[in-house]
Amino acid sequence: MTRIRPLSLAEMPDETQAALKFSENLMGYVPNSVMTMARWPELLAAFRGLVSVIYGESAIDNGLKRMIGAVVSAAAGCRYCMAHSTLGARDVGVDEEKVKAVWDYQTSDLFSAAERVALDLAFAAGQVPNAATDGHFAALDAHYDDRQKTEIMAVISMFGFLNRWNDTLATGLEDKPLDSASTLFTPDQWQAGPHRPT
Repeated sequence: MTRIRPLSLAEMPDETQAALKFSENLMGYVPNSVMTMARWPELLAAFRGLVSVIYGESAIDNGLKRMIGAVVSAAAGCRYCMAHSTLGARDVGVDEEKVKAVWDYQTSDLFSAAERVALDLAFAAGQVPNAATDGHFAALDAHYDDRQKTEIMAVISMFGFLNRWNDTLATGLEDKPLDSASTLFTPDQWQAGPHRPT
């Protein structure tokens, strides 16, 4: 059971309507995490602003951003965010076979050297304690400029917030990401865990 109950649509304050519409347009549904953040409308508005910048006009591909979210979430152990980010990758056009291979990105031929170094940083940064090193950034230098590296870090950091939020609250997983992750991955690769379906 989620530790703070998400609001129902009928309970949503008027000032949260724009954030709900934004989430629905971006994801195709309104996540339970958003419905819980709506208990503090100012937080939800601020978070919506962050997400709109990170997934807005971009110096790196938005599909890679979703894959970064998946890998940092895997390192942190947040199955809710793993399901959301891999569904998001599919929704923005990442080939399904590539999404299925995300946990094997280091050895899969579907990933470029540039993608691998970004995902290596994401995996290291998602661990506690943080395992990112100067070597990760030296590897990024061969493929990304400072703006692109800043975007990679923004995605990693946004998911740091989401991983803590959703794992701590045991946010219930919605049907769409549950169905997607259950279809894409075998039980040894992904299970709903504490994020039981709502």
